[in-house]
Parts: sequence; structure tokens; C-alpha cells
Amino acid sequence: MAEGGPAGFVERLKRCVSWSWTYLWALWFVLVLGLLYILRAPLKLQENLSAVTAFLNTLTPKFYVALTGTSSLISGLILIFEWWYFRKYGTSFIEQVSVSHLRPLLGAVDNNTPSINFTASNGEAESNRQNVSECKVWRNPLNLFRGAEYSRYTWVTGREPLTYYDMNLSAQDHQTFFTCDTDHVRPADAVMQKAWRERNAQARMKAAYQALELNNECATAYVLLAEEETTTILEAEKLFKQALKAGEVCYRRSQQLQHHSPQQEAQHRRDTNVLVYIKRRLAMCARKLGRIREAVKLMRDLMKEFPLLSMLNIHENLLEALLELQAYADVQVVLAKYDDISLPKSATICYTAALLKARAVSDKFSPEAASRRGLSTAEMNAVEAIHRAVEFNPHVPKYLLEMKSLILPPEHILKRGDSEAVAYAFFHLQHWKRVEGALNLLHCTWEGTFHEVSVYPKKELPFFILFTAGLCSFTAMLALLTHQFPELMGVFAKAFFSTLFAPFNFVMEKIESVLPSSFWHLLTRI
Repeated sequence: MAEGGPAGFVERLKRCVSWSWTYLWALWFVLVLGLLYILRAPLKLQENLSAVTAFLNTLTPKFYVALTGTSSLISGLILIFEWWYFRKYGTSFIEQVSVSHLRPLLGAVDNNTPSINFTASNGEAESNRQNVSECKVWRNPLNLFRGAEYSRYTWVTGREPLTYYDMNLSAQDHQTFFTCDTDHVRPADAVMQKAWRERNAQARMKAAYQALELNNECATAYVLLAEEETTTILEAEKLFKQALKAGEVCYRRSQQLQHHSPQQEAQHRRDTNVLVYIKRRLAMCARKLGRIREAVKLMRDLMKEFPLLSMLNIHENLLEALLELQAYADVQVVLAKYDDISLPKSATICYTAALLKARAVSDKFSPEAASRRGLSTAEMNAVEAIHRAVEFNPHVPKYLLEMKSLILPPEHILKRGDSEAVAYAFFHLQHWKRVEGALNLLHCTWEGTFHEVSVYPKKELPFFILFTAGLCSFTAMLALLTHQFPELMGVFAKAFFSTLFAPFNFVMEKIESVLPSSFWHLLTRI
């Protein structure tokens, strides 16, 4: 819309309010005081303040007991609601509302808002690589299968292994990755487009079966069922093989038509994404079923066939599989390609490089001997590699050293955060244990790497929950004191309100004494 239209006026107003709020708060304060002084006669401020003072003097102790008791009850209800909301959705309701609705009105930009990096197809990969430093939340390259793996936790404990926030990010990923603008012209794809938006797992699977009834070559329907309905990796692999046949047919068909129109190009990009996703998951199935060499071949073939899809981090899957084969020379070759300054770092890259350096010296490393003779060149290289890894993500060593318990890795990770540390250690702890002395070298080295800049603390509870808890405790204490000593608390309350209004009266008197009466008379006439 044009800048001069209603939307442009609203944007200009928002910018004006934001600028004035940020830089001219002192001027706002002065203007408000001046306005109150000018309108003191029409608003009868002096009379109203006197009436308030007289009213406070007439209040009985019972009023203060009721007031503090009601305040304690309300703050307690707010705390209960905030805690319930945090337990269910993983965030504070007040904080979410303020960030989502109030900050945009003030023109503020949330620099901490997570941006999701999941896919980059063909020509888009290079442009996305330039923006990669802005991404904080990433799709976990080694995320588990919902039906065959995450569901086991639910069967045993009765609790959901994934947070609402994580599942919401996955729903956004699926809509971006598996849909396109031309889906509405194909009935099966139109059904799947609705399926990816469903929040209920049973509704998603029902929609997938409906799509297969309309078209038994609907690859995304097989993908959904393989991910969520199957209860074993073998069952998931069978469905992914069916999805592969259907996906290859769709890919070849759209490849021939991709240059005919922008819609055909978008459909080909979607079909490419689906095909890559299926092949990647088939490789992960082979890895989980013990067919490691087959998994390595599938991953290497996939990286050769789609070299511009490096943003999917398939190399991290490849590194883990090669470490399982103890093919350390091949691991070094992969690291040499992807441990580059122009590419995004990860815990897998940094800690795998540290593991290879530690492997060369860890079996003979002794802290006592090193302190006597000093570190050799190889030992210094290993220590520096561990320092570099810990600088990138300081949470990982506690999981590798089993100082913190491992849990199931999430579907999304925060780079340099605790979630990335869990995801890395969940799959790579066994590789560190296999290298003799590697964990000992890590233990002797990592604590010296900590400093104020490198620590990324995990936020346990939102600020507003702690604030509400403190408010609830304070009002409950006031209610108890008021109930036990009503007369004394009444005296304190009257003194408090008198002190509260005293500065306002003082400021008004000073302003009136400093400025001449003719000035205020002129302002009033204006």
C-alpha cells in the first residue's frame, strides 16, 4: 500500500511513538506535569487530593484486611495460571502477550526471535548461506522418529517427549517443506496441505489415508505415516521405500516441466525437498538398523546428487555414521570440507574435530606428566581443539562426562544452547567412550575454558513467573500482617499514601513558585 495511505499513516505514527518513547521520555514527563498543572483548576486536583486524604483517614482496619487479602488472592490466581501455562506451552503468558502484541506497537524489533533454517533447494542455497548467521533455531539433523522412537517414551511414562513449542516449529517446517502453491489443483496434495496444519496426530494420519485413497502415489502421505504411525524402524523403512517410489515419479515428472511456469518451478522445488527428505530418512533407518555402510553410501550419494542442499546438514549424519565405523580418516576428510569459516558451526563439527585431535594423544596423556614436562605439540593441538569446542557450546562436556543426565533430543535445537548439547551427546557419547582417554583429557581441559563470555546459561523460569511468585509472597505477607495487626498496618498504609502524594504536591508548588503567574495565565488562555 502507498506510504500516504492509512497504513502508511499508521506506520509513521508507530515510528513517531517509538522514537519519542525511546529518546524523549524526559520531555514526555515534563509535558505531562505541565498539562496536569494547567488543568489543575478544571480537574480540581487540590480538592480531589484533599478528598482522597480525608477518605483514607476514615477507613477502618477491616478495609485494609480485605484489601490485602483480595490482592493476595488475585496475585495467587495469576501465579497459578502462569505456572500452568508455562508447564503446558513452555513460556510465560504475560511475556508472550507483551512480546507478540505490545512490542510491535512500540516499534521494537525482537532480535531474539528464533528463525528456522530447514531447507534450501538448488539456487536458494547460496543466498540462504549468507543469512545463516541470523539463524538460531535449527532442525535437529538427528531427530528421532515420532512413532517408532518418541512414542516409546509416552508408552512408558505417559508424558509427551516433545514440547508444544517444538511441535509447533515442526508443523511450520512441514508446511514449508512439503507443500506448494499448486497443491489445491491436486486433490491428494490439497488434503495433505490440511494434514500438515493439523495439531492432532490422529487427524493427521486419518488425512494421510484419505490422500492415499485419492492418489496412491502421494509421497508425502507415506512420509507422514512413516514418521508418526509406525511403531518400529523396520515398519518406518518399509513405508519410506514406498514413499521413495512415489517421490521419484513425482520428481521426474516435475523436472520435465519445471521451466514452463513459476508454479511448475515451485512444484519441482517441493518434489525435490520431498525426495531428499525420504532418502535421508532411509539412510537414518539403515543406520539405526545396523547397516552402517549402506547408510554411509546413501548419505554420500545424496550429497553428490544434491550438493547445494548442504544447509540440511546431512554431513552431520555422515560424520556420526563414519564414527560408528571408526573410519577416522574419512571423518577428517568430511571435517576438512565442512569445518570452514564461511559455513555455520555446530557442536557436531567442533567436538568431532576435538575428538580426532584428542585421539592422537589421549591414550598416553597424564596431567601429572604434562605439568612436569609441559604439553607437546600434539597435546597442545588437542587442548586448543577442546577449548574451541567448549567456547562454541559450553554445555556439552557435562553431558559427555555424565555429570548431567541425558534426555531424548528435541526435534529442534538452539545453536550453542543446552538443547544442542543434549542432541550431540545423545548420539556421540559412545564415540568418545570408544577412544581411550578422550573423556579424561576432556575432563582435565574443559573447566579451564569457562569465562563470562563463553557461558550461555539455560533460562530455567521466565521472569514474569518469578516476579508473580514474589508479588504473591509479598501480598500474602501483607495480608497476614494486616490480619494480625490491623491498627498498626492501617497507620502504615495512611502514611504510605500520604508520602506517595507528597512529591506531586511539592513539585507543583515549586513549579508555581519559579514561573510567573502571567506565564501560566497565558498557557491557560492558549
